[in-house]
Amino acid sequence: MISQTISTGEAVAAPPAPRAAASWVKTLSQYRQPDPARSAFEVAVSLLPFLALWALAWWATSVSSLLALAIACLNGLFLVRLFCIQHDCGHGAFFANRRLSDWTGRALGVLTLTPYDVWRRSHAIHHSATGNLDKRGFGDVKTLTVAEYRSRGWAGRLAYRVYRNPLVLFVLGPVYVFYLENRIPVNFMRGGWQIWTSALGTNLAIAACVWGIVYFGGWSTLLLVFVPTTLIAATLGVWLFYVQHQFEETHWSADKDWALHDAALHGSSHYVMPRVLQWFTANIGIHHVHHLYSRIPFYRLTDVLRDHSELAQAQRLSIRESIACARLHLWDEGERRLLSFRQMRRRYGAV
Repeated sequence: MISQTISTGEAVAAPPAPRAAASWVKTLSQYRQPDPARSAFEVAVSLLPFLALWALAWWATSVSSLLALAIACLNGLFLVRLFCIQHDCGHGAFFANRRLSDWTGRALGVLTLTPYDVWRRSHAIHHSATGNLDKRGFGDVKTLTVAEYRSRGWAGRLAYRVYRNPLVLFVLGPVYVFYLENRIPVNFMRGGWQIWTSALGTNLAIAACVWGIVYFGGWSTLLLVFVPTTLIAATLGVWLFYVQHQFEETHWSADKDWALHDAALHGSSHYVMPRVLQWFTANIGIHHVHHLYSRIPFYRLTDVLRDHSELAQAQRLSIRESIACARLHLWDEGERRLLSFRQMRRRYGAV
């Protein structure tokens, strides 16, 4: 054991070196088996309150528009949780029976406005290429390197600045992704019948729901219940996805240097939230463990942190720290960290 000497002259053992990322796979495989009863319970405690609050908000439209709006916004948290369950279904982590997982995910996709099979394909690509500089642009937040940004003309730099503006990313972005982009699988034009069946089937089901809401409740119910619930969930979902990979010491590498497990562990944050938010987000903040082994059901991720302190302390990101991440825009390949536009100018001068 290598030791080091402190100022008193006493020799103490040096802390052990961190484990290689790939070595965690075998350890984490012990947590992959879902509990069917627990999974069914998690669906019930998420879906039933969601439906109850939806009905309550609908009723409240006849009493107070502000009350209906408040209830709908609160219900957006339950919709986030339902999306996280759909996410686990897409990884085959929620039920041992893959068909049951898939059909649960497809049904939830109508509520989350997300065609299940389309999203599953896109998300699989995200997992297989996260942190790879040569495979960017699919299922991730567009990120340029400092060199790429500085090599662009003024129009290209302006377009990137507009894209990375928080108003665009976290206000307009969720509207575009969940209301428009998810309706047509543009990125999978040749994705096969399953992709198109998923997209069109989900769209028809959503259209039927919207028609029913307007027919039985009027446009006020659509605007005061449906839109706020889905929009709050979409906005929170986009924010969570952003902070899971867009933090200062994240991990990006060129393809020749890229390693799947290193990118998974070091390129994904451990978003530390209060317990109530951790519950509503179904432990999705334990994202570094999820990327290391995506087949672990979300309700077993806390067991991993309980049993392995090294993972519990890795990549920790508080809510206060996460807010500052919205000001990070460019990957510096030399310093291996994300920089803001201001930091880029200080280090390399104006373009």
